[in-house]
Amino acid sequence: MLSSITKEEIGKLAKATFTGEIVVVDSLPQVESAVAALEQCAIIGMDTESKPVFKKYERQSVALIQLSSESCCYLFRINKIGIPPRLQGLLEREDILKVGLDLCGDRRQLRRFSPELHPQGFVDLQRLTPAYGIHDLGLQKIYAILFGEKISKRAQLTNWEAATLTPAQQSYAALDAYACLRIYHRLESEPMPLLHHFGLCPEQPS
Repeated sequence: MLSSITKEEIGKLAKATFTGEIVVVDSLPQVESAVAALEQCAIIGMDTESKPVFKKYERQSVALIQLSSESCCYLFRINKIGIPPRLQGLLEREDILKVGLDLCGDRRQLRRFSPELHPQGFVDLQRLTPAYGIHDLGLQKIYAILFGEKISKRAQLTNWEAATLTPAQQSYAALDAYACLRIYHRLESEPMPLLHHFGLCPEQPS
């Protein structure tokens, strides 16, 4: 397994896609069925998106929560519906793992968005991958190392608070969450690292 990969190497790879169903949840009646489906999973992929800010003192606010199973990704537009009790309950369940990249940062942003939320069962892949010898921390690079495919980041800086999400935004958001789930399962299939690998300090240049 590679420990790192360059942007030039990624540029030569085939484009990754999410072929499952994408469901945009932007009304309260949709929340119940979406959460009920996700509650059938023991592990789900997770990501969030925020509207880009370009002013120095402007703070980002989460606009979208993506939660993905193997076959379907639900895009919860929390800028429109907030975090309803059913969604909050899912995010607080310890027995359903939510796996993603920089989920510690996402957790802080979600708590800022909804102070009464107490997320549980969050697994941050950035805390796992170094133990498997992967030095890169970005989703695009980790996914390229493990699967030899490129995740396009073109839609990342688009307006996630727009009235309607474009097909490109939906595909991008769904793939990010699904990719985290796929990475987790791939790491599960690898030989278990020795415990001390999780705590090793990175090498410093001499």
